[in-house]
Amino acid sequence: MTVAGLLLGGCSQVSEKKEAGPVRDEAVVRKRVTGASSEILNIMALKGKVQPPGAFSVKCSDYPPEDNVVRMRHPWSIYQVPDADLKAAMGRLQKELPEKGWKIVTDGPDDSQAKSPQILADSGDGQVSADLRLRITPPGSEYQSAIEVTVVSSCFRNESGSAARPVATAAELRQLESRERPVPLAEFTLRSAGSP
Repeated sequence: MTVAGLLLGGCSQVSEKKEAGPVRDEAVVRKRVTGASSEILNIMALKGKVQPPGAFSVKCSDYPPEDNVVRMRHPWSIYQVPDADLKAAMGRLQKELPEKGWKIVTDGPDDSQAKSPQILADSGDGQVSADLRLRITPPGSEYQSAIEVTVVSSCFRNESGSAARPVATAAELRQLESRERPVPLAEFTLRSAGSP
């Protein structure tokens, strides 16, 4: 099952007995995931606010807890951007992700009541996937329109044999899954591609 498949359905859909996850260096996986996020942000070429809580590990549910098999997750969003610019950025992602070696596996409305545009894509090597959603909010909403991004790695065991850290708390995972925009942990202005 691809990582994008896991983004859509969750690890629990895999029923066969799994062998131990591949051993990888946690720092290398974290760098790969955050690098993929940077590539996506560069394709968007937007000026706005970014809410990046940082990459963290979560347990892969189709492995026994004692195996310490995890995946790296990097959720973030970009907002305070005009709706038309957000829509144009989604169009650039549709066009340029495949040009950069990504395989788009889903491109259409998500399963939310709003039927928000969604792109699910796997990296060329199959080690990273991205879930990209355009959230356009109506005027007067307490939330702002945004592109919400979640980049995840494939499952792995930390090279040291210990569990990768820090593992997200249950509260952090509930906040991520609620699809509400949490209070920004850090905000900074981004420069579009080509600007000084």
